[in-house]
Parts: sequence; C-alpha cells; structure tokens
Amino acid sequence: MLPWITASSPADRIAGIRDTSLSKLVRDQILSSILSGELSPGERINEPDIATQMGVSRVPVREALRELESTGLVASRKHAGVFVRVLAAKEVADLYELRSVLDGHAARRAAALPRAPRQALISVLKGHMSVMSAAARRRDVQGYYAANLAFHWAIVEAADNEPLSDTYRGVVQRLHLSRLKNLSRDLGMKASQSEHQQIVAAIAEGDVARSQELLSLHVTAAHARLLEADSRPT
Repeated sequence: MLPWITASSPADRIAGIRDTSLSKLVRDQILSSILSGELSPGERINEPDIATQMGVSRVPVREALRELESTGLVASRKHAGVFVRVLAAKEVADLYELRSVLDGHAARRAAALPRAPRQALISVLKGHMSVMSAAARRRDVQGYYAANLAFHWAIVEAADNEPLSDTYRGVVQRLHLSRLKNLSRDLGMKASQSEHQQIVAAIAEGDVARSQELLSLHVTAAHARLLEADSRPT
C-alpha cells in the first residue's frame, strides 16, 4: 500500500537477514501488519504471539515495539501492554499541516530540476495519474489511494533530500492510521484528480512558486475531505 514498502524475493530477504538485527526484522513485520490494517488502530499487540509466530524470544519483540513507539505508531499502557495508536483529531490536523509543508517544499525542488530529470518525473507522475484515473472509473478507492501515495512519493524522491524523505515517511505512516477506516470511501477522487493535473502542469513548466503552492493546498484540501467524510453518517 505504501510506496516505500515493496515485496522482496526470497534471495533478497535472506541477504537482508545477514545484515539486519533480529529486532529490526521483527519491527518490519509488525510495521507491515499495522500499515496493512492486519493490526487495527486501538488493537493490543500480543508479544508472546508475535514471538511464537516469528520463532524468536520476547526480547527482540520488546525492542521492536520500543522502536515503533518512538515513531508514534504504537503506545504502551502501564499494566495493559502495547497498542496500535488511535490518532486524536488534533494530531491528525497537525500532521496534515506538516505534510503540506513537506509536500510543498518537495514540489518546489522538483520544479527546479533541470529539464531532463524534470521531464522524466513528469512521465512517472502521469503514469500514476493514469492508474488513479482507471481506479476512479472502477470506484476502486484502495487502488486510487495507493497510486495517489505513489504520486506524492515520486515528487518527494525527486527532491533528493534524505532527511525530508525520512520525515515524510514517518508523517504519512502515522496519517495512514487515520485513513485505514476510510479506505472503502470515496474522499473526493474527482477533485483530487483535477488538483493533480494542475500540479503536474506547474512542475512541467518549472514554475517553482506555483508548484509549491498547489501541492501545499492540495494536501490541505485532502485533510478537509477526510474531515467531511468522518462527519458523514456511516
């Protein structure tokens, strides 16, 4: 679902195991379960079950959960255990505000790219837009959402700023928790597509100020659409 989490081959996984600590492997497995919705917001994470499933002791599981807690994805409760976090409305609003700044800055840097890499980015973005358009016609909200995330991530990657990318991943992963309950609901795909077209046009023209403004406003509008969806009766 998230563009930076990709399936790997058995050979890749074996190579990764050689260079990765046990706690990080457990962390990645728990992270995957959270982001896929297998572990739902508010759900308790059962340490013994995870240890048994992965064939490890509870020590690396505890280490993995401590690391995930530092990212804001899980929270420990005294005498109760560790739970997948449920984000409060204020935190979601704050994260969208930060994301609008990050996306806007990434768009500004992307629009400032030399002509050849900028054109290559535009080709990638148009590919994601094509996938989104097809998903919208099928009313495939999850397919649209995945392509939408890939669209934004392509712009962030084009900014070529590792701290920006790391911060962006953390923000979007936390926001993903607030989106899990809405992955079957249309949050304004038609309006979103129109906004994407304007963003791509501005980046293609190399208009750094307009690219930054449009993408920042697009993220703000996405939050407004989420709030509107949450206010509707289910």
